[in-house]
Amino acid sequence: MTNFFNRFKYLDIPLLLAMLLLILAGAAILYATALPSDSKILFYRQMAFLGVGLVGFLFLSFFDFHRLAKLNRIIYVFCVGVLVYLLVFGTLVKGGKRWLNIAFLGFQPAELAKLAVILGLARLLYLKRGEINSFGTFLWSFFYAVIPAVLVAVEPDLGSALVILSLWVGIIFLSRIKKKYLAILFLALAIICGGAWKFYLKPFQKDRIMIFLNPSLDPKGRGYNVRQASIAVGGGELFGRGLGKGIQSQQKFLPERQTDFIFSAAGEEIGFAGLFTLLGLYFFLLYRLMKILKNAKDDLGMYIAAGVMFFFFFHVLINVGMNIGLLPVTGIPLPFVSAGGSSLVISLLCLGVAQNVSLQSKALRF
Repeated sequence: MTNFFNRFKYLDIPLLLAMLLLILAGAAILYATALPSDSKILFYRQMAFLGVGLVGFLFLSFFDFHRLAKLNRIIYVFCVGVLVYLLVFGTLVKGGKRWLNIAFLGFQPAELAKLAVILGLARLLYLKRGEINSFGTFLWSFFYAVIPAVLVAVEPDLGSALVILSLWVGIIFLSRIKKKYLAILFLALAIICGGAWKFYLKPFQKDRIMIFLNPSLDPKGRGYNVRQASIAVGGGELFGRGLGKGIQSQQKFLPERQTDFIFSAAGEEIGFAGLFTLLGLYFFLLYRLMKILKNAKDDLGMYIAAGVMFFFFFHVLINVGMNIGLLPVTGIPLPFVSAGGSSLVISLLCLGVAQNVSLQSKALRF
């Protein structure tokens, strides 16, 4: 038992503190937006998922990431299988087949797929390090990510699909694979995107992009969310109106105030100073993950830490960007803050794996 507790000293304590502060901030913001009586159930469900996620975080913090990467073959196949199952037998909820019901809780397999892709790509590049510059390795890594990404996009959940593909781009960019392969692929993707706009994207997805470019096209329809989000962020001014006192969120002018647009809801209540502090915690989290990446004892740990870092980077970038009108609206949660049990659990599991990379690198040095 003593040896078990002694291992805690090898964890990245600053990363752990940043995680706990983000959890506390997220709980406070979510509770404040849940003050209308019909919304509190989301907060209580989030707390239930938080308990599950913290147990998973502690377990993976002390579970050898090498063993986990090997087991990921099973996790990856499971994810793909469940995504296919949802497309065939899933129930349509809010226009998509995204949820797998487990007891009284719903879970989004697309979130687990993100962790599976991180672990799978890391192990693939680690095992292929002797032939990492072969075009075959490059293609294999691409298809490893694109298979779940396509299945998620068809649900449809374009935001999560883009995150999965972005994880691949980030990890590949840090690898020693020739960057000319990326240039060739980006050219091919540009052609594919043109075809997707013409033949695949649904009208509401095209509308989101057009309204991002010009929100005034439909201010009372598709552009309503963007305009209300901007009003909420601006209404908070420097120090905000106070938790639970936001006009846009409490009176429900701001749609999806507890999920996609919680950053805007928070901005109205805690102001620019509060948002700046929140973003500072995210930047510190990314900084600690970068330190773990650099100090990893081998390439596998380095790729895993990089994947976790990009996981948080892309989620924060996309969510904040769409809340302040710099990016199109997509259903991407803000880690630890947005209501969403699946996202919360996977965020904690990702940090658990990163902590194990840190633990092993420190144990090796000392």
